[in-house]
Amino acid sequence: MRSSAVLRYHSILMQTIKDIFSEDGPLAKSEPDYSPRTEQVEMAEAIAAALERGESIVCEAGAGTGKTLAYLVPVLLSGRKALISTGTRHLQDQIFSKDLPLVEKALGRPVRAARLKGRANYLCLLHLKQAETGARLVDSRSGKFLSDIRDWSQRTETGDFAELDSIPEDAPVLSTCVSTYENCLAQDCEFYEDCFVFKARRRAAAAELAVINHHLLMMDMRLRADHGGFLPDDPEVIVFDEAHQLPGLAFRYFGRPLLSSKGLLTLSEDALAAHLEEAPDLRGFPALLDEYDQAVADLRLSFPRAKQEEQRRAWEDIKNSKRVILAMATLLQQARAVHQVLSDNAERGSKLENCCSRMEQALEMVEIFNQPEEEDWVRWVEIHKKTFTLHRTPLDVSDFFREGLDGRKSLSIFTSATLRAGKKFVHFQKQLGLEEDVETWAADSPFDFQNQSLLYLPKEMPDSYDPSYTRRLIELATPVLKLTGGRAFILFTSHRALEEAANLLSGVIDYPLLIQGDAPRHQLLEEFKSQGNAVLLGAASFWEGVDVKGPALSCVIIDKLPFAAPKEPVLEARLRRMEERGENRFWEHQLPEACLTLKQGAGRLLRDKNDYGILMIGDPRLKSMKYGQVFLRSLPKIPRTTSLADVEAFWRRHEPGEGEAGADPAP
Repeated sequence: MRSSAVLRYHSILMQTIKDIFSEDGPLAKSEPDYSPRTEQVEMAEAIAAALERGESIVCEAGAGTGKTLAYLVPVLLSGRKALISTGTRHLQDQIFSKDLPLVEKALGRPVRAARLKGRANYLCLLHLKQAETGARLVDSRSGKFLSDIRDWSQRTETGDFAELDSIPEDAPVLSTCVSTYENCLAQDCEFYEDCFVFKARRRAAAAELAVINHHLLMMDMRLRADHGGFLPDDPEVIVFDEAHQLPGLAFRYFGRPLLSSKGLLTLSEDALAAHLEEAPDLRGFPALLDEYDQAVADLRLSFPRAKQEEQRRAWEDIKNSKRVILAMATLLQQARAVHQVLSDNAERGSKLENCCSRMEQALEMVEIFNQPEEEDWVRWVEIHKKTFTLHRTPLDVSDFFREGLDGRKSLSIFTSATLRAGKKFVHFQKQLGLEEDVETWAADSPFDFQNQSLLYLPKEMPDSYDPSYTRRLIELATPVLKLTGGRAFILFTSHRALEEAANLLSGVIDYPLLIQGDAPRHQLLEEFKSQGNAVLLGAASFWEGVDVKGPALSCVIIDKLPFAAPKEPVLEARLRRMEERGENRFWEHQLPEACLTLKQGAGRLLRDKNDYGILMIGDPRLKSMKYGQVFLRSLPKIPRTTSLADVEAFWRRHEPGEGEAGADPAP
């Protein structure tokens, strides 16, 4: 039983939170657009109570809750040193540049904060110097871009490429001016004292609150177990925002991308630069590197051709191909020859020594792929049109993740709009080993889904595997698109269906048609917003992390229930292991995962309290299969209909007088 003093403190803390979030409180006075939300206050109170008891908590907060402020306020009131980890750089920048200053103003005190990104976001002065020698120029514009980078490097205090607007973010030259974990010389680098990466890390270590991202945190967890990490050692609280991404990232980081063609070729480039600077008298070494580069290219050509942008194949399925066996043997031979030269000359300079160590590691990785696989791991190949990566991934990451948390002794706050499948947290918790000693809390979105949205489930759809499925979907979607005047996302579970739909819609609708793959995602989104009446066709990357407020997005159409393809090598191996253990692969894994993905896709529709729109899902299994009810329970409480007439009536209520076509661009 808690003492009266503790209860008084608890009462004062909860009243303080209510006051901060009240209609005339400091947040409202600091931000003119702020409006109180019951769900936001309750989430802040739940987090404050968990921190007060010294317990971790998992919070699902529906879209519009304002979850960032709901955890920032109690974390800062607690006085604990904290890490805030996000799923995207966009949210990372929003928290640091917008939300945190707002909370500082509301609380009436400054916060010693820092922002830390991954290496690829920071200029490396050593690699800039190497690129300027000409050895690493990658295209005709590199010279001009390098000059811009050099001028900027003398002005910037952070070295963060986000400051550099004059160069496209996808310009190849940027990748030549950054370091990697493998090629960083650390204290042996001539620019170590001026290194932007280490400066950023030192600022983060000294801060009371550091804003990072999941990629950094996962990398730190992995390295900390073996060599020691690079993030602050003493956070008392870690907040995982966009926490639904953690299971997938855990498989990526606790697995091992053992070899990549990009990494192998970068090593060759670095070895050539080291040779020119530290051992220019090595005759024949450039020719030897050329043979090594050719062996890397030949290994890529030995793999099955990538029919799409990317395909993944289990190593067991291709390792016995004669072409693969020969290509692996040739690469091993050439890598050993390069390593021998590097080893013989490693004492002549730190760069040669670094390349020698990296080539030794690469040889070890090649050998791993020539050995029998360990139990509970799976090896697979990620194949692109010109590149490849060889991976080794555990079938279960829960122990790895839990050990990473336990090693820090920090309290954890997990939050996202999509953590529950069918109103249960079980699947999310199990994947990360969070079944014990973690509280849960949930609130639905404060948006008025009952009046501002409608779920349309057309009843004339064929079975999901029918060859005419996509054609029929587009036929039934076309009158909806004409009703809303475009202003729609159509989300697909496969690139094949996306391409078919693009062909079917071309020339049929009078609205701008934007297709994933025709331009980078950020460009497509900007075009979508600026057009005001566009129809955007997207696959996996558009199902989440896309925020379009206002009438430009008034309709989301989803082709099928997003079950992951069981032929994906890691998933296939995991499902096989579940069956071996007597677990139900469908109900315990495939269904919960698909529910969370559908929830993400549907969540694109309403992003503001004034938004309204139509959600259309074509898949008839929502009504015909028992598990369809699990999907429906995972969605917000949206009115449902199978009638196009109801859809038209809904639209007339929100846009009276628009007529059938609604052809004018949205205001």
